Amino acid sequence: MIQDKYFVTDSHCHIYPEKIASKAVNGTDNFYGEHSVGSGTTENLLKLGSEAGIDHFIVQSVATTPKQVASINNFIAQEVENSGGKFTGLGTLHPDSEDLKGDVEQILNLGLHGVKLHPDIQQFKIDDYRCLKIYELCEKHKLPILMHTGDYRYDFSNPNRLVPILQIYTDLVIVGAHFGGWSIWDEASHKLCNFKNFYVDCSSSFPYLERETAKKIIERYTPDRVLFGTDYPMWSPKAELYTLLDLNLSDEDNKKILSGNAEKVYNF
Repeated sequence: MIQDKYFVTDSHCHIYPEKIASKAVNGTDNFYGEHSVGSGTTENLLKLGSEAGIDHFIVQSVATTPKQVASINNFIAQEVENSGGKFTGLGTLHPDSEDLKGDVEQILNLGLHGVKLHPDIQQFKIDDYRCLKIYELCEKHKLPILMHTGDYRYDFSNPNRLVPILQIYTDLVIVGAHFGGWSIWDEASHKLCNFKNFYVDCSSSFPYLERETAKKIIERYTPDRVLFGTDYPMWSPKAELYTLLDLNLSDEDNKKILSGNAEKVYNF
């Protein structure tokens, strides 16, 4: 049993209120041309996660407009409170907010452990001047940022945009989703692997990568800076977990990737 050997944290989970979950999941599916296996609700995440042997979940959602920020942060905080210790929550921010300082204070007051940004869906470039205040505030308050990174179709979140931010905000921890570059995995790993304030998760990557390629990317970043994540509700948590275990990494490396690194980054 996985539970007997490893404590497992899924570091990349999207959840939505039940009344909008279907619409939100469909929107993401259309954006990526995929068909999610989950419904996007808290209940479904816990069900699929439990079946896979996952113990803990980093949950978040993305504000597509500034007016959504406060309600999403309140929703995530409430779901964390209701989870009985199963969830650690991340807040959301939007670069067009008129009160970024107040939004960050809300995240801190709610006890959330970081921030989720999705440049491609929120339609901003990582190095856009509007985002610099976000990085400044998150660095100051030691809030790690889980950021969608990479897309061959666009130029919002590719390494050329991310490198300057990592160079300037050296005390800011950024977790690059999808091995640091969705759809440009190998390129991103070569360009980003030497930044010590940069971590990655493996979400939405295994279905597209040969196993040996995935293993080489993990080695490039080192297992000290890789987090397990499924991108729920998009993929099967069980399939994602067993794919990682099938890479035949050492027990020590699996423990880091499956939860140790997430505990360090998100301080839970």
